[in-house]
Amino acid sequence: MAKEKTRSLFENAAANRPLADRLRPHTLAEVVGQAHLLGPDGPIGRMVAAHRLASMILWGPPGCGKTTIARLLAESTALDFEPLSAVFSGVADLRKIFDSARERRAAGRGTLLFVDEIHRFNRAQQDAFLPVVEDGTVILIGATTENPSFELNAALLSRCQVMVLRRLDETALDELLARAEALSGRVLPLDAEARVTLKAMADGDGRFLLNLAEELFARPVGPALDAQGLMAAVQRRAPIYDKGQDSHYNLISALHKSLRGSDTDAALYWLARMLSGGEDPRYIMRRLTRFAVEDVGLADPAALPQCLAAWETYERLGSPEGELALVHAVIYLGTAPKSNAAYVAHGAAMAVAQRTGSLAPPKHILNAPTRLMKELGYAKGYQYDHDAADAFSGQNYFPDGMTREHFYLPAERGFEREVKKRLDYWARLRERRTGEADEPVEPEP
Repeated sequence: MAKEKTRSLFENAAANRPLADRLRPHTLAEVVGQAHLLGPDGPIGRMVAAHRLASMILWGPPGCGKTTIARLLAESTALDFEPLSAVFSGVADLRKIFDSARERRAAGRGTLLFVDEIHRFNRAQQDAFLPVVEDGTVILIGATTENPSFELNAALLSRCQVMVLRRLDETALDELLARAEALSGRVLPLDAEARVTLKAMADGDGRFLLNLAEELFARPVGPALDAQGLMAAVQRRAPIYDKGQDSHYNLISALHKSLRGSDTDAALYWLARMLSGGEDPRYIMRRLTRFAVEDVGLADPAALPQCLAAWETYERLGSPEGELALVHAVIYLGTAPKSNAAYVAHGAAMAVAQRTGSLAPPKHILNAPTRLMKELGYAKGYQYDHDAADAFSGQNYFPDGMTREHFYLPAERGFEREVKKRLDYWARLRERRTGEADEPVEPEP
C-alpha cells in the first residue's frame, strides 16, 4: 500500500513541473526573441554552424533566455555542461570544476562552464578564469543582467565576446503564449485588451509571462477576464530597476536627454519610470537642478529657482504629494528655452586659466590700502565705472599682456537674446574708448 502511495506522488512529476520549465526550448531554433544572435547570420549561429564555440558573456534582462541558450550551446557542440551560480560559489568550487575540465580535456572531451550572475564574483575571483579560458580548458559562458563594462575585469572581457540579448518583444511574447496554450490544451481566459495587458505586465520577461499564464490556467473555468480583472487576479511584476546599477544610470540619462531635446512628454515618462522603480526623488531633483544650470542656463534664469522651489516643496510634503512638484519642474525645464553657453564658458575659462598659470591682475584694478602699494602703482589709472555717463569705462580687466578672450557666447534664445544685446553694446563701447573704433554707439538696448 505504501508502495502504491509513493508511486502516485511521483508518477505525474513531469506534469507538476512549472510551465516555464516544461516549455523550455529543446533546440536553439526554438529560442524566441534572440534571432539577431542565434540566427544563421548571427554571431552565435555562425559559431554553432562551424562547431567552434568561443567564450562569451550573455548580457540581458531577466527572462530573456540566457541560461537556456548556454545549455543548448553545450548540447549543440557536444560539450559537457557545468552550471555554476556566482551567488553560491567561490574559488574553491571553481578549482574543482577546472580540475574536472582538465581531466575531460585529457580524455578528448570539452567543457562548457556556465556561470550565472557572473558579475557577483569579485575582481580576484574573476581573475581565476583567465588561465583556463586562455588555454581552452573551459569554454566560459557568463550570464549577467549588469553592464559588463562596469562589472567585469577588462582582462576577462578581452578574452570573451559580449553578446547582448534583447528583452522579449511582443512577437516573442505572443509565441510563448501560443506555446503555453497548445501545451495546456486551452486558451487563456482573457479578452483582447487583457491579453495586451498581460504582455505589458511581463515587461519583456518570458519566464514571468509563463508564470502569469500558469496562474491563469489554474483558475476555475469562467468568463474571460478584462484588463482590470486580470490585474486583480495575478501578481504584478515589479519594474526592473536597480538604484545602484545600470538601469539607474540609463533612466536618468534618458530623462536628461529628453529634457535637453525639449520632449516634455518623454521626460515625464522617464520620470514616472524612475519614481515607480523606487528612485529617491531627492536624487532626481539634484539632477534636475543640474540640468537647470547646465542646459537651460541664462536662456531662462527662472529655471534654477523653479527647481529649488520644487525641491523644497518635496521636502515639505514628502511622497506621494510632493512628487507633483517634480512633475512641475520637469514640465518647466522641458518647455524652457535651452542654452549651454554658461557651461561652455566655464569650461573654456578653466582651460585658459590652467594654460596661463599665475598671471597677476593688472595693477590698475588692485586695491592700494598702503603707501607702498600706491608707490608700486596699485590702483593707478583705475576708472570708476559709475562715473562714466553710461556706467561703463571700457577698461581692460585681463592680465597685462594677455589677449582678451571671449568665453561666454550667449545664444539667440530666451533671456540670453537680451544678454547678447548688452554684451554687443559694451563691446562696441569698449572698441570706441580704446581707440579701435570711431563710429558713434547707439544707446544701450
